[in-house]
Amino acid sequence: MPRRVSLPAADDLFRPGAGAATPKSARPVASVPDPGPSAAEAEAAAKRPSGRVRHDEKMTVYVTSEELLDLEHARLSLRRHQGLAVDRGRLVREAIALALADLEARGDDSDLVQRLHGR
Repeated sequence: MPRRVSLPAADDLFRPGAGAATPKSARPVASVPDPGPSAAEAEAAAKRPSGRVRHDEKMTVYVTSEELLDLEHARLSLRRHQGLAVDRGRLVREAIALALADLEARGDDSDLVQRLHGR
């Protein structure tokens, strides 16, 4: 009769233990705003995308094949021309952070509002 071995789940393997130091890449980066920006601009600058850390939340977004191809071309262009090896998830998180910071700083004049209005 074969014996079944019980293995730990992936969450158990990759969960930081008690007292484990946070890796440098997972630590939040405090950004110091330049002198003179408004409070809204300073707050928007402090909200940085999460970057390369474990994410607990998931969101599904449907895109057209053309949009996915454009995203992949952008990712490859960043790698080729700027030497930035980023995955599509990080690229999307950075783009979201930029759009939300622009909305926070410029409100109705933001690029996001203008595009959603079709202008």
